[in-house]
Amino acid sequence: MKRTMQVSDAMIIDVDARTLWEQVADPTQMSRWSPENTGAHTSAQARPLQVGEVFDGSNRRGRAGWVTECVVTASDPGERFAFHVRKIGAGSPKLRAGIATWVYGFENVDGRTRVTETWNDDRTAWPDWFAAIVDRVLTRGRSFADFQRLNIHRTLTAMKDEFSRKENAESA
Repeated sequence: MKRTMQVSDAMIIDVDARTLWEQVADPTQMSRWSPENTGAHTSAQARPLQVGEVFDGSNRRGRAGWVTECVVTASDPGERFAFHVRKIGAGSPKLRAGIATWVYGFENVDGRTRVTETWNDDRTAWPDWFAAIVDRVLTRGRSFADFQRLNIHRTLTAMKDEFSRKENAESA
């Protein structure tokens, strides 16, 4: 069976597109929403990050932790932020390989934002049978596509909840 190489989901969030893009384009903020990301570090002085800038992302799933090296591939204010995960490792990103690309699209909808989060499986050189075995071990029985579909939904829901709380607090 051919594996799914891309998964995405979208949600409307009660904040303008530029504000949300500024938060997402600063990867040090992602741990606020992501169920796996525990932080990020970059030597870039300014935020949001721009095309070509690099950051390391720290991640945890259960007892397993890993670090990724990512390069920003798109950074269009209020419209799009994307990055390619190009290295991965347990304590530091050492293994260079096609791993994943993450894309965030932002669309203004009457003062709110439809944010679309997309995960692309860049492990194109892996045979499907091998990827299926690795995926099921690393995700406790699921494909990465199914696993990421759930993670994307959790991330978007956390974003929506956070900005809804901020809006409610400001209007109170």
